[in-house]
Amino acid sequence: MAKKNPTDLTVEEKLKALYQLQTYLSAIDEKRALRGELPLEVQDLEDELAGLNTRLEKINAEIEDFRAAVVQKKGEIATAEASIARYKAQLEEVKNNREYDTLSKEIEFQSLEVELCNKKIKEAGVKVEEKQKELEEARELITDREAALSEKRAELDDIMQETRDEEEKLKNKARDLEEKIEPGLLRSFKRIRKGARNGLGLTVVQRGSCGGCFNKIPPQRQLDVKMHKKILVCEYCGRILIDPELAGIKPMETAEEKPKRKRAVRKTAKKTEPEEAEEEA
Repeated sequence: MAKKNPTDLTVEEKLKALYQLQTYLSAIDEKRALRGELPLEVQDLEDELAGLNTRLEKINAEIEDFRAAVVQKKGEIATAEASIARYKAQLEEVKNNREYDTLSKEIEFQSLEVELCNKKIKEAGVKVEEKQKELEEARELITDREAALSEKRAELDDIMQETRDEEEKLKNKARDLEEKIEPGLLRSFKRIRKGARNGLGLTVVQRGSCGGCFNKIPPQRQLDVKMHKKILVCEYCGRILIDPELAGIKPMETAEEKPKRKRAVRKTAKKTEPEEAEEEA
C-alpha cells in the first residue's frame, strides 16, 4: 500500500496523529521525570571533582615551587659563606684601613644575605606545611566526592536500566509518527510544546475550557473545534485544541447550576382594631 502524503491528511487525521504523538512524548517525559535531579547531581559532582583535581595539581605545583626556592636559597647561602670565608682570609693580608673597611663591609653584607636566605627558607617551610594541609584536605574531599559520585551513578544506572527499553520504544514510535505529520505542523507543535510549562503542545477542551491554561473558550470556538474543519489554537496559551471525542476521551459534564434561593420576605404582623383606631385618631 502506498504511503500517504502528510499534506493529504484531513484535519481530523492530523489532530489524531498529533494527539498520539503528544501521548508518546508525554510518556517519555514521565520516564525522564523518574530520574529526577539525579543526572544534574551526577554532573555537579563530576564538575566539582574536576575542580578539586585542578586545585590538587595547583597545590602540588606551589609546593614544588617553594621547595625549589629553598634549594636555591641554600645554594645562595653556600655561596655567601664561601665569600665570607674568603674575605676573612683576605683580612689577614690587608695593608691599610681602606682595604680593611671594604672587606669588613663585604663580610657584613654576605652575613646579612645568609640571614635573609635563612628567613626565606623558614617562610617557605611554613608555606609548604600549610599547602600540605590544604593538599590533605583536598584529597579527603576528593575521596568523599568520589564515593558520592559512585553512589549517584549506581542509582542513576538502576533507574536508567528500568526505563531505557521502554523509553527507546516510545522514541521509535514517536519518530515513526512524526514522518506521517506535515513538517510545518510538526515544527509548530514542537515549538508550542517547548514553550509550554507542562510540555503539552496540544490539549483537550473540557467543560468549555482549555485543558492547558484552563481559560474559558468562546462557544463559537468550541463549536469550530468540534467541527474538525481547521486546526485551532487557544487564544490565551497558544496550544492546539482538540475535542474529547476525537481524542477518545469521555467529555466531562458541566456542573449544573444550583437553583437560586428565593429571597425570604418578612411578613408584617396584622394590626388589631384598637391600633388602627389610634392611628386614625
